[in-house]
Amino acid sequence: MERPRVFFRLLLGFGLLSSALGSVADSGPRAAGATKVAFIPPDSPLDKVMEKAPAAAMTEGGDFVFSAPPRGSYEEEVATYQPITEYLSKITGKRFVYKYSDNWLSYSRDMTNGVYDLVFDGPAFNGWRMDKMSHTPLVKLPEDFVFVVITRKDNAQITELKQLAGRKVCAHAPPNLGTLTMLSQFDNPARQPVIQQVKGWDNNYRAMIEGKCAGTVVPIKNFEKNDKGMAKILYRHRAMPNQAFSAGPRITPEMRSKIQQALLSQEGKSATAKLRSVYAGKDFVPARAEEYAGLGRLLKDSLYYY
Repeated sequence: MERPRVFFRLLLGFGLLSSALGSVADSGPRAAGATKVAFIPPDSPLDKVMEKAPAAAMTEGGDFVFSAPPRGSYEEEVATYQPITEYLSKITGKRFVYKYSDNWLSYSRDMTNGVYDLVFDGPAFNGWRMDKMSHTPLVKLPEDFVFVVITRKDNAQITELKQLAGRKVCAHAPPNLGTLTMLSQFDNPARQPVIQQVKGWDNNYRAMIEGKCAGTVVPIKNFEKNDKGMAKILYRHRAMPNQAFSAGPRITPEMRSKIQQALLSQEGKSATAKLRSVYAGKDFVPARAEEYAGLGRLLKDSLYYY
C-alpha cells in the first residue's frame, strides 16, 4: 500500500531538485543595504539541495535562530522580522537572529534539521514541530482557518470531492494550507487533483467560475464574499487555529513564558506591528498546544517531513 506514496515522493524530490538546480543561474546578489541587520543569509540554491544542515542552530556563541516561511523579498522580510528579533534579544538578554529563506526547500530542510529555535508559520508546521521537534506554540493570530473546496453549481459531473481526482483544480502550490487541507482527503497520491497554480484567493475563485479548472479551494470567508449563487461546496474542512510562534527545546520554559508575555505586551505589539499589518493588524493571543495536535499530518506527502 505504501508503494504509490514512496514513488510519489521520489518524483516530487526529483522535481524539486531539478527546479532548485535550474534556479542557480537566476539567483542574484543580496541587497548591499541589508548588511547592518542581524541575520543569517541563505545558502545558494545548489547548497540548499546538496547539503544537509547540522542539527544545532547555525550561529556562533549560542544565538537563537528565528525564521518564517519564504513569502516576500529579502528586504521586505528583514524589515518585518528584524524588529521582533531585536525586541526578543532585549527582553531575554539572549541574542536572537533572523534567518531568511528564499524557497520552501531550504526552509523545510533547515526546519527538519533543527536549525530554528523560534518560528512563525502555519498550523500544519506548528503541529509537525510539536510532534517531531519538541516545539511549543506560544502566541497565535486570533481567527481560525476554515477552508472549503468548491465547484460551479451547474457542474453536473462533479457532485462530491473525490470526483476531482485527475481533474484540474485552481489552487496555490503546496504547502499552502488550503491546498493541503484538500489534498489530505485523497489517500492515494496517484489519484489526486491536478493543481493548476493560481495566486490569490479571489483569482482562484474567478478562474474556477470562468471554467479554467473543475474546482478550487478557498477560505470560507472568501467564498462568502465572492459567491453570487454560482458555486457549490464539495467539502468543508474543520476549523484550525491560525499562524503561531513556536519555541524549540533550546528555549527554556522560563524563557518561553517570558517571550509569550512579551509578544502579548504593548511593547510587543509595537515590535510585531509590521507583521500583524499583513494580517489585518489583529493582536496576538495565547496559543494552546492541543489546538495544533495532529495537524502535522497535513504534511504527510511533503518532502522532508514524513
